[in-house]
Amino acid sequence: MPVASMRKRWAGDTWRSLAALVHDESGLPADQIGADLAPATRLAHTSPTNIGGYLWSVAAAYGLGLIDEREGIERCRRALHTLDRLERHEPTGMFFNWYAFDTGALITSWPGTGARVIPFLSSVDNAWLAVGLRVISSAFPKVADEAHPLLAAQDFGAFYDPDARPGSPAGEISGGFWLTRPRRPHRAGTYCAGSEVVFHTRHHYDLLYSETRIASYVGVVAGQLPRAHFDILDAGTRTYRGRTVVATCGGAMFEALMPDLFVPEGHWAPDTFGRNHSDTVACHREFGLADKRYGYWGFSSCAHPGGGYSEFGVRPIAWLPRGYPSTKGGEGIVTPHAAALALPYAAQPAEENLSRIESELGCYGPGGFVDSVGVVSRRTADGYLAVDQACVLAALANLDADGCLQRWFVTPDVEASLRPLVAGRPWPIASRVDEA
Repeated sequence: MPVASMRKRWAGDTWRSLAALVHDESGLPADQIGADLAPATRLAHTSPTNIGGYLWSVAAAYGLGLIDEREGIERCRRALHTLDRLERHEPTGMFFNWYAFDTGALITSWPGTGARVIPFLSSVDNAWLAVGLRVISSAFPKVADEAHPLLAAQDFGAFYDPDARPGSPAGEISGGFWLTRPRRPHRAGTYCAGSEVVFHTRHHYDLLYSETRIASYVGVVAGQLPRAHFDILDAGTRTYRGRTVVATCGGAMFEALMPDLFVPEGHWAPDTFGRNHSDTVACHREFGLADKRYGYWGFSSCAHPGGGYSEFGVRPIAWLPRGYPSTKGGEGIVTPHAAALALPYAAQPAEENLSRIESELGCYGPGGFVDSVGVVSRRTADGYLAVDQACVLAALANLDADGCLQRWFVTPDVEASLRPLVAGRPWPIASRVDEA
């Protein structure tokens, strides 16, 4: 089968799983659905990241010609109508982490177990929702008037701790906050005018090469975060098989490349971000093929065979001393969304890898690539995760629909704000120009 036809089939099947995740009335996606796409297998919860991923997937499906404009608008409006009535933190406009996907009710006890849930507001999850809202506003101008108020209400300054780095020219973004005092470590305070005291996570996001940089991008574009905080994010390096790269937290592919689906870092900064993206992909390939001899590659957090969700990565390029493992139950675990994210930087190897994951490992079903597979047992995960399917479809859409998601996210005001930020970011590794 020609490569273009293969990618088209992958995209169509992936969209099928994303559409199957969505509740007919609420228009919101479930977090996960079973491998047979049966509605009864959908999990009961959803999140801002899942919703944002679904919104950009609607735009991606439109860009790829899988749906027409009318269907895209209808899907977006249904989701936006529900979003508008979801319970949120009014002073900051931020959404909580977990809602019932069918009714939109805030989750305070976990479905199935009844365990108590203290509602949490995540900086990064809200940023991915903002990305989805921005994308559909450009892809479908007729829904912009409904999406923009949700965007305008979000205040990412609510997560910004100016005192996180004493003596530094800027602070850092916190992981998020609770409205009710949690039992875990926290900091009481507020960074938002008009907000009551809330309870922030003790940790901050201090790494550059992490998916959490999407919160920096969204907050800077909105004028709610100082640009200086981006320049002082830590950029520790690791050297693996002759390549020195800026490290991700645990070595996972999504940490490195998910923001690049929307912010064209590789294009704006080819000798820094672009080079690091390419070298990170090469490290994943060599780790899986030459080092571990799995026969396949692509390591990232995912649902794993046997049930559950775990972090996976390439330990030698992780900032954490031990990094994330690449194994579970004694065998390597590869996830297709990691290989899909690599498409802009190693198209042919990524396509070949994905094709073999499908044909040799059987990690495929009616909704496209199943979330992960063991390279020895060939046992797959139980189904499809909304955010991972959204990454796969986004990567395919950018490749085959002229970078549509980047084009829709990067409006003139976004480019004016972010391009200098990305291109001017100090880098700890000599550029190719410097080396020459």
